[in-house]
Amino acid sequence: MTDRYKGCVVTLDQEYRSDDAEEIIAAIKMVKGVLNVTPSVADFNDHMNRDRVRAELSQKLWDVLKPPK
Repeated sequence: MTDRYKGCVVTLDQEYRSDDAEEIIAAIKMVKGVLNVTPSVADFNDHMNRDRVRAELSQKLWDVLKPPK
């Protein structure tokens, strides 16, 4: 028995202004089987999450590069 999909999540490569994203949204709507496209607006949580990931990666890189004791 095969799985049945009810939807897919599309992640953009960067944040786009709403007027610049209209062409991307229109293109996704042209894909066969797409019923609706609802954009997700970036907010402060997105920026905080990016900062946390950046800090974690920086710490891991520092841990690799620092000289042994």
